[in-house]
Amino acid sequence: MDRQELIDYCLAFPEAYEDYPFDSITDPGKWTLMRHGGNKKSFALIYERGGRLCINLKCDPFDASFLRQAFTDVTPGYHMDKTHWNTVTLGGDVPVEELKQMIWWSYDLIKPKRKGKAIAGD
Repeated sequence: MDRQELIDYCLAFPEAYEDYPFDSITDPGKWTLMRHGGNKKSFALIYERGGRLCINLKCDPFDASFLRQAFTDVTPGYHMDKTHWNTVTLGGDVPVEELKQMIWWSYDLIKPKRKGKAIAGD
């Protein structure tokens, strides 16, 4: 996947939008943040590092550790909390379908939580 394909995939999630808070849109080294419109939380950060395309994704700590052991191109989150974020370097040993699953997990972790209805009599 290239940068635009990553952005397009992330935009397919409900209420997702792209943001450029750190750089101008014309900057080739820009950081693209993918956010949820309901709470403005980021679920993916897309950028280039060392000439390679990378994406930071939120992850459950147990899954984050497992993925780092399973794939050499999954590392602790660059410039992020190392417990809850992973960096995936594209073009390596992470299959596209696995990457898409990681993006979905990240989105699911940050989306606004639905409030339950009160039970009658409570």
